[in-house]
Amino acid sequence: MTLRPLPRTIGIIGGGQLGRMMIYRAKKLGFRFAVLDGEGAPAESLADIFIKGNLKDAKALAALAGAADVLTYEIEHVNADALQAMEGTPVFPSPATLKTIQDKLLQKRLFAEKGIPVAAFFEDAEERAKRKFPLVQKARREGYDGRGVRILQSAADAPLPVPSFFEEMVDIEKELAVMAARGADGCLAVYPVVEMAFNPEHNICDTVIAPARIDEKTAATARQIALAAVAALDGVGIFGVELFLDKQGRILLNEVAPRPHNSGHYTMEACVTCQFEQHVRAVAGLPLGDAALLRPAVMLNLLGQPGGAGQPAIEGLHEALSVPGLSLHLYGKTQARPFRKMGHFTITAATLEEALEKAQYARSVLKITGNPECARIRAGGTL
Repeated sequence: MTLRPLPRTIGIIGGGQLGRMMIYRAKKLGFRFAVLDGEGAPAESLADIFIKGNLKDAKALAALAGAADVLTYEIEHVNADALQAMEGTPVFPSPATLKTIQDKLLQKRLFAEKGIPVAAFFEDAEERAKRKFPLVQKARREGYDGRGVRILQSAADAPLPVPSFFEEMVDIEKELAVMAARGADGCLAVYPVVEMAFNPEHNICDTVIAPARIDEKTAATARQIALAAVAALDGVGIFGVELFLDKQGRILLNEVAPRPHNSGHYTMEACVTCQFEQHVRAVAGLPLGDAALLRPAVMLNLLGQPGGAGQPAIEGLHEALSVPGLSLHLYGKTQARPFRKMGHFTITAATLEEALEKAQYARSVLKITGNPECARIRAGGTL
């Protein structure tokens, strides 16, 4: 096998919390990082080079490519055509993979063609009226954190006014996820299957439980589907694979994200190699790391509380940080809004039951609100 030269500088398209965590968990490997995003992005303070610009602007992308030896991205809503036309700086996952991911209908078609189990889907609006309701409508592009999804209870319900497709409603027992990585040499690494719980009001992932509370046969099937999906995409990097376990015991592939994923944050404390280092290893051409789970873990997203927007005000920080096994990650966002992801915490413990109990306590005390009158961050007192 011919090894490509190791890059010195890795360019990240997007400077949100995923880019921020990618930098601070992969810096130990000796790389420099260049980041493209708007002013004040969470990754700005950690980047060696920060380029201010729009993620879809071809000139800004070219400037980032000129500052880096290899490019990757922490969000898929970028200019794939510009990346595909770019010469000289490799991009991982590839622009071709990105284009498939960006269009959720193309994703579904690819996985169905490869024999990967997915929910029944169709495009024809006339067919929609013939189907058993409720149905799920999904926008083909730009959907994220519950946006771009509508439940249609009957043929009389108004659909989303955007290019979309429809799925039969899955009778869900659990929502599962698997982080899976693929190197440029085709080698694969798969993380444990985790269980996701969602905020019912905004359909945002609220809690991740690792490992999922399922039997080994079900877990093995989920891991196999995740690896098959990544292989079908011919991807290089880490991929977040979202799955449904229905009440009949079937595992169905929902969708795939070509980047570090919210469901993999627990890996920073609970696995030998975290998802962020794993992604950098893959795009840099290094061997993949061990994905084994070291201890059971529960991850909770810290969402902005309802009722206000403004500078973040944190309540219960001292109480939460007193919980044994708790690791807190704040994303450095300067404005809190209702249900905006402001950070997360992970609790590891000897047993899953212990981790869940501690997580519930930490959830009850730790809150982030947006306070336009707040001059400084508050944590029980003033910091």
